[in-house]
Amino acid sequence: MARFRRKSCSTFIGLVLLVFIVTVVLKSFTPEYSPFGRRFDLELLPNFKGPGKNDIQMLSNIDSVVTEAALTKTNDTHSERVKNIEAALRQFPAPNYNIHAFYYTWYGNTQFDGKYIHWDHPLLPHWDSKVAAGYPRGRHSPPDDIGANFYPALGAYSSRDPSVIEAHMKQLRAAAIGVLAVSWYPPGMKDENGEPTDDIVPLILELAHTYHVKVAFHIEPYKGRDETSMFNNVKYIIEKYGEHPAFYRHRTNTGKFLPLFYVYDSYLLNSEQWAKLLKHTESSSIRDTPYDGIFIALLVEDKHKRDIVTAGFDGVYTYFATNGFSYGSTHRNWESIKTFCDDNNLLFIPSVGPGYIDTSIRPWNFQNTRNRINGKYYEMALSAALEASADIISITSFNEWHEGTQIEMAIPKTSQTMYLDYLPHKPVVYLEITRKWAAIFSNERKRWPE
Repeated sequence: MARFRRKSCSTFIGLVLLVFIVTVVLKSFTPEYSPFGRRFDLELLPNFKGPGKNDIQMLSNIDSVVTEAALTKTNDTHSERVKNIEAALRQFPAPNYNIHAFYYTWYGNTQFDGKYIHWDHPLLPHWDSKVAAGYPRGRHSPPDDIGANFYPALGAYSSRDPSVIEAHMKQLRAAAIGVLAVSWYPPGMKDENGEPTDDIVPLILELAHTYHVKVAFHIEPYKGRDETSMFNNVKYIIEKYGEHPAFYRHRTNTGKFLPLFYVYDSYLLNSEQWAKLLKHTESSSIRDTPYDGIFIALLVEDKHKRDIVTAGFDGVYTYFATNGFSYGSTHRNWESIKTFCDDNNLLFIPSVGPGYIDTSIRPWNFQNTRNRINGKYYEMALSAALEASADIISITSFNEWHEGTQIEMAIPKTSQTMYLDYLPHKPVVYLEITRKWAAIFSNERKRWPE
């Protein structure tokens, strides 16, 4: 009897240890900061168990080499995963492909990138040395101290983390956003504080397709950008990504479906140079070639309107989330800009934002701060875009954390750094507002003449 008790006790202890080991292993597959592994009172977001990182990596088909047996097992797992995702998608609102969100892939952390990227953004000095002397210098020190005035629900994440990209796709679908406008530099090029990111695009496309989101390209300025390099950029993008089902194509008035490209700081190149690329009359034109597209110029100043027409662009966007910062970003100007666009057969794509604050990286720039007013600022911008009969509404931004324009989920954070948050609302408040106005926009468009 005593031996039986000892044997039973040993068996019980063994079972407890087995459960503990399995729990630890399973926990290692859950992203550290994923809000979808917690509740956060997310009525908007479906509560279902997402796939592990390995499943997503297999789905993306990026550098995966598997045996035939392993591939068969993966296909079974993939089929079950697709069923789960399709069931979850039915709980999301339909994606509105006339709502675009600017998306940044420049973030990195120690787990995926070996170091923090962009979260450790430097404090930028004022251009006036006397003013600059009155403000601190240095860099942020993640993960508790990041270059942002808000703190992301996903923590100081890496843009290469498949679980992060998937969490973003869920948030986009919860907000009814149909198109992700990815900030893009040519292969090997980067912004001054980051690393090259073109290699992240294939995974974004795969996961976007899974969640029925489309991907457009927001071409950033870089040293040496001209009409020739732009032709090569567009050729590269279309040849490499153009056949992917998640690649965004916009239906033109003539019934064609063409890729749409946002061109940031397009005014840095003069209209005569742009015309060589965009005018049908030029021998070097991209028009009526396999690389033709819809090219959207950044409208900053009033005088840029005529330059944009002369250059041969197909539309304008305003990007900045600070009402009054520029002619283009000033809400009261949108109706007249829309009239100009209609008169010149241009798409009008105003950019709306939830607010603006960049004092975490520009500590002297208080004058451009725009308070969110608990979501009212965002709703005023969305209302102005609808009043102006926007063709497409672009959102600045999904996740530009440095400038505080993000609609991505943010949480209260207690540390030595003081962070803003979305309280008294929940982390999903700006996704909910976007969803509401996406539905309003869709209904309004049905009333507009063709």
